[in-house]
Amino acid sequence: MTISQDAELQALRKIGRIVARTLQGMAKAMEPGMTTAELDDIGRAMLEREGAVSAPESLYSFPGATCISVNDAIAHGVPGPQKLAEGDLVNIDVSASLDGFFADTGASFCLGAASEDTQRLCRDGQRAMQIGIAQVGHGKPISGIGNAIGAFASKRGYTLIRNLASHGIGRALHEAPKEIPTWPTRRDTRRMRHGMVLTVEPFLARGGLWADTVAGDDWTLYSTPRSPVVQYEHTVIATRRGPVILTLPH
Repeated sequence: MTISQDAELQALRKIGRIVARTLQGMAKAMEPGMTTAELDDIGRAMLEREGAVSAPESLYSFPGATCISVNDAIAHGVPGPQKLAEGDLVNIDVSASLDGFFADTGASFCLGAASEDTQRLCRDGQRAMQIGIAQVGHGKPISGIGNAIGAFASKRGYTLIRNLASHGIGRALHEAPKEIPTWPTRRDTRRMRHGMVLTVEPFLARGGLWADTVAGDDWTLYSTPRSPVVQYEHTVIATRRGPVILTLPH
C-alpha cells in the first residue's frame, strides 16, 4: 500500500510494534528442551493479548500462529513437537494484522552457545538487511535493494536465496509491489514512491541458492543446495527522507 493519511501510518505503527514485541518476547523465552509448539504458544498469546490476528494462520490456514524454522529449515517451519537444543539456529517469523493493517518481521537466533561461523552468519545477515533498508526511499529503484545486498554478500563470500523475495504489505500481507528481489537484478525498472510500504528480508546463505519443500509437512522450506541460512526482516516505509522502520518494539 501507499500511505495517504496519518491514521494509516498510526495503524501500521501499532501492528508493527505488536509483531516486533512478539518476536522479541519469543526470542527471550527460547530455551533448550522447549518444543517449537510451546514457543509458538507464547507468540500466539502475545498476539491475542493485543487483539492481533496471525496472518499465516488466518490467510493461508498455516498450522501455527508463527513460523519457526530450526537449523536446516530456512522458512515456513511448522511449530510442533520438535525440541530446541543448545546451539540450534532458530528463525522466527511473525506476521499479523490488526484492524485491517498488516506488518511482518523476522530474525534468526543462536540458541545458547554457537560456533563463531554461525555467529558471524547471524551478524552478517543483520547487516545485509540493514544495507537493503538503506536503499529504501522515494524515487529510488526497487532493484537497488537487491543490488546493494548482493554486493555485500559477494564481498563476504555468501550466496542469497533467490526465490524468497521481499514484498509490498499494508492492507494485505502480500500486495504490490510484489516480488521485490533481495539479490542482484538488471531488468527491474520499478521505483519506490513516498509512502510505499514494503518488507526487506534477505536470506543470506553459505552456498544455498533456492528454497524448496521436501517430503513432509508441505510447508517447511530448505535450501538447495543445503547450507546454513539466516533471514532478518523489517516492514518499512519509503519516504522522501529515506526509510522508516515500522517493526521496532518501541
